[in-house]
Amino acid sequence: MKLSGWGRFPVHDAAVFSPGGEAALRERVRSGLAIARGNGRAYGDSAVSCANTLDMRHFNRVLAFDDSAGQLVAEAGVLLSDVIATYLASGWFPSVTPGTKFVTIGGMIAADVHGKNHHKVGSFGRFVDWIEVMGPDGQVRHCSRDDNQDLFNWTVGGMGLTGVIVRAAFRLQKVETGWIKQTLIPVANLAAAMDAFERYQDVTYSVAWIDCLATGPALGRSLVTLGDHASRTDLPANRQRAPFDIPKKRRLTVPFDAPGFALNRFTARLFNAMYYRHGARRAGTTLVDWDSYFYPLDAILDWNRIYGRKGFAQYQCVLPLNTSASGLEALLKRISRAGQGCFLAVLKRFGAQESPFSFPMEGYTLALDFPVTKKWLALMDELDRIVIDHGGRLYLAKDSRMSAATLRRTDARAEAFAEMRLNSAARPAFMSQQAERLKL
Repeated sequence: MKLSGWGRFPVHDAAVFSPGGEAALRERVRSGLAIARGNGRAYGDSAVSCANTLDMRHFNRVLAFDDSAGQLVAEAGVLLSDVIATYLASGWFPSVTPGTKFVTIGGMIAADVHGKNHHKVGSFGRFVDWIEVMGPDGQVRHCSRDDNQDLFNWTVGGMGLTGVIVRAAFRLQKVETGWIKQTLIPVANLAAAMDAFERYQDVTYSVAWIDCLATGPALGRSLVTLGDHASRTDLPANRQRAPFDIPKKRRLTVPFDAPGFALNRFTARLFNAMYYRHGARRAGTTLVDWDSYFYPLDAILDWNRIYGRKGFAQYQCVLPLNTSASGLEALLKRISRAGQGCFLAVLKRFGAQESPFSFPMEGYTLALDFPVTKKWLALMDELDRIVIDHGGRLYLAKDSRMSAATLRRTDARAEAFAEMRLNSAARPAFMSQQAERLKL
């Protein structure tokens, strides 16, 4: 079947298998060149194997929950949305969440996802207590920070290339309500945005939308959004009686692929200007329900069709703290000079993290969506060079077009990861199209 990631680029002819249990999974793993796939929300080809893609969505059972510690034991194909639907009403919420709830637990571990609170608590892997991983021989190994430590450390952030995650235990956080105290701060430029991130590091969640077409003194003008979980007493009296109830939302659907000409410099510039002005009018502190705060794009089903039939590429980099200001300025100037079609640009502050192969490092991460055209693919190659010059690296869960040479110039850990795969027989047993492209 034709298979791609959420960005719908690149598209591959792939053999897809949906094992219904551990025995069937073992048979497929032993046949080699396998990669596990969850709900297909990685943007590129990291969960695609032309020879042996393993759809893990039948592994969708919650196995145990410890309501004293908030530890959940679940199979890898359980969706984050189902975890929230089941446990939020009892006062439990994910300790770390990406920008969509339609991801699987196995995918979250493989990508070691981060959220708007990385500067405070780190990435998802910090809350994973143990994992059970099926290796090249079909055997399932229990690994944690104490048992099979190397396998545990390489698997968290290893993009499925150490084995198939079958089950895991991870911790949720206790919350009093389903609401977020949100503060929206419009800022005039990139320097002001970074100043806001540094000033409000004690706030649990922080993120900024950037107008990446602004130029001159307005370069990097942003809407910085801060958030903390609301307590019951923060809610108006009529909501305190049911603090986890939120308004029902009407789901929208993008019913067809948008034509390519719909995304251009004029529509992008108009959208960005209107979005900034709208945000500036809403500045201040309000209560926002959890779904709107964490997952605004989930309200639009099939929103990836907005970029048209050819799809889009999400470009996400992180720059170390000491080069973030100059690196972000260089990136934004180059994007602004290109002058068309980037609607989504998101900035976050990362805290310190040391991991064998996970994406985050202390600094700033910028995520951008680009339509897939020759022009934009060439621009992303230019952005790679800026990232290299500033000591940054790129996020494999978003990557769909990076070269093997660029990976090694941006991430010195890649060679150690590739060597580990050879020594453990994980290569060629586990192989995605991304891993082939990046020579991992």
